[in-house]
Amino acid sequence: MVPLVPYGLMDNVSVLTFFILSGLNYTVQHRIILFVLTLLYYSLMWIINVVLIVTIIMDRKLHEPMYIFLCNLCINALYGTAGFYPKFLMDLLSTTHVITYTECLLQSFVIHSSSGSDLSILAVMAYDRYVAICQPLMYHSVMTRQRIFLLVAFSWLLPLYCMFTNTMTIFQLKLCGSHIPKLYCSNSLIGKLACSASIVNSSIVYFNIAFYCGHFVFIILSYMYLVRMCLTSKESRSKFMQTCVPHLILLFNFGFAVLFDLMYTRFGSGTLSQSLQNFMAIEYLLIPPVMNPLIYGLKLTKIRKKILGFIQEQTKSF
Repeated sequence: MVPLVPYGLMDNVSVLTFFILSGLNYTVQHRIILFVLTLLYYSLMWIINVVLIVTIIMDRKLHEPMYIFLCNLCINALYGTAGFYPKFLMDLLSTTHVITYTECLLQSFVIHSSSGSDLSILAVMAYDRYVAICQPLMYHSVMTRQRIFLLVAFSWLLPLYCMFTNTMTIFQLKLCGSHIPKLYCSNSLIGKLACSASIVNSSIVYFNIAFYCGHFVFIILSYMYLVRMCLTSKESRSKFMQTCVPHLILLFNFGFAVLFDLMYTRFGSGTLSQSLQNFMAIEYLLIPPVMNPLIYGLKLTKIRKKILGFIQEQTKSF
């Protein structure tokens, strides 16, 4: 175990420069196997998402709101997982699992701002489908380039701002502990190490939770309204099955992932096996980044045809 390095004292409390992460209490052989599997999976994750991103960018026929939002969803997946996997891979090859104070805050910021962006993008996609199905004649006048730009900016900048304010309040806390019972850093767990509760931090946390609960309620209500509308028209029903079903799958996937993380935070210490705790902690960094592009790549006809056409061309050239 690497000792913590205090660089000063403030009110008899050491200022910490390192945190100790937990969860990798495996044998060397198991960690090497896990390293190889994780590296292969992370590489596959990059390939799948990059293929979808490049396909949408290169094909002008796919420069439509739904595909632009999907492209941002894939970019966000790469952004969020970059905050976890490189550090996790290094920890698998190391006997000491420590992270500096600055790196810990940065990792938490990246992972949680990515989760917020996921929900914001899903909310924007729900709005896009609502306009497409309920107001088809007004779709192009509503979803203009300027509005698309604003919606994309909203889905990125607002989560970044929310997490930045949360992280800054964490940064100002005096900490009385250094052990984080998780594979990666989390603002909620860092906050639990504070010597005293912070009203400002708690207020921001509850505001962020309420804000994103509002996102979730908006998405659910939008799809409930869409389902009711689609029951009255065969054409609307067909459009719903083609474009909205993937959105709902993504939403339920994201919901289960967040639920797993909340269950970990509530029950993760001591009552469950270490492997199950680890899975609950990283499920939303494990399943959605691969599931999302696969669902859209298989379900949306334009993307599927474009990718299959490219693969056929490459096969013929060989």
